[in-house]
Amino acid sequence: MKLDVIKLDGGKAGSVELDEALFGLEPRADILHRVVRWQRNKAQQGTHKVKTRSETSYSTKKIYRQKGTGGARHGDRNAPIFRKGGIYKGPTPRSHAHDLPKKFRALGLKHALSAKAKAGELVVIEAAESEGKTAALAKQVKNLGWKRALIIDGAEVNENFAKAARNIEGLDVLPSMGANVYDILKRDTLVLTKAGVEALEARLK
Repeated sequence: MKLDVIKLDGGKAGSVELDEALFGLEPRADILHRVVRWQRNKAQQGTHKVKTRSETSYSTKKIYRQKGTGGARHGDRNAPIFRKGGIYKGPTPRSHAHDLPKKFRALGLKHALSAKAKAGELVVIEAAESEGKTAALAKQVKNLGWKRALIIDGAEVNENFAKAARNIEGLDVLPSMGANVYDILKRDTLVLTKAGVEALEARLK
């Protein structure tokens, strides 16, 4: 498939041929859902913790005698049935990550790129370069109509461009190796540089 290439100032800069195997697939929500779920679970901190009966700050003294009270038999106040006692089988620190095959993750990225291309939310620019001035870049972004955009560059992001884009709301910049399904789907517009297209094609072929 062919797509026009533009410059940051809105001018035309020819066209680029996009690989159908990456940008021409029929997007599948089930594949995207599984990859996003894998990403978010891997990122989840998992530091939630409750106190068990051995960790609560009550006396371990038996609260009343075993027999003759007419009440149930009890040991100390740390038992889970008492208010402020220990919690039984509550959450403990753990990893929420689970495995997903590498080929499936790559397939998810292809479907995410195809989803953006099919929705008409894919833009290819000649290069992501700037003088390092946020105001100038913000004006260009506004003129292009990008409100929530992700820019994916080649192997490395231009330092001045990253510096200029850092303080613009709704604009994210990633190198090609940082391209991931969650960030692509989260933003309204996916912007690829020509170097970014080449790097993604090399990575996913």
